[in-house]
Amino acid sequence: MAAVIHHPPTIINAYLAAKIDPAFNAQGTTYFFPTLPTEIDSLTETFPQSNGVFGVYDRMFKMRRTPFPYIKCEQLLYYFYSVGDDAQKNMVITQQQVSDLLDNGDDSAKDLNEWATANLDYETIESKPVFFHNFKIYQLEETRDIVDFATARTYAGNKIIIDYDWHPINS
Repeated sequence: MAAVIHHPPTIINAYLAAKIDPAFNAQGTTYFFPTLPTEIDSLTETFPQSNGVFGVYDRMFKMRRTPFPYIKCEQLLYYFYSVGDDAQKNMVITQQQVSDLLDNGDDSAKDLNEWATANLDYETIESKPVFFHNFKIYQLEETRDIVDFATARTYAGNKIIIDYDWHPINS
């Protein structure tokens, strides 16, 4: 087994996976994958229990804004994709749910910290515990409608940046 490190994206992804539900009925899971060559059709076939929304993320380190070195500043760049007849609607709902969850500054951090304490088993995930301080989100003026003409399947895509501050909890 690889060494377990402090990896905030693992915790944020687990939180969003548990909370994002375009159908508002908890009938599926949102899956998250690190940035790599990905074929959406393969994902939908591999994870049939999905709610039709997939997130691909990339972790971006930021320059520290203060001389205090123990609070880390980072961003996650998310590409959200949705498939099926309700792809556009699911993207609108997913975008709003991410905003509702993570665009409330330190209140969002408090909610995520409480959720992680109550729901995560750090023995089984790829991150040691962290403490989040603050969240902000941005949406780039870039969205995508992707139509695969060979299959007549419609995909919708959306790009969101999540800005957050955190520090490691040494256990």
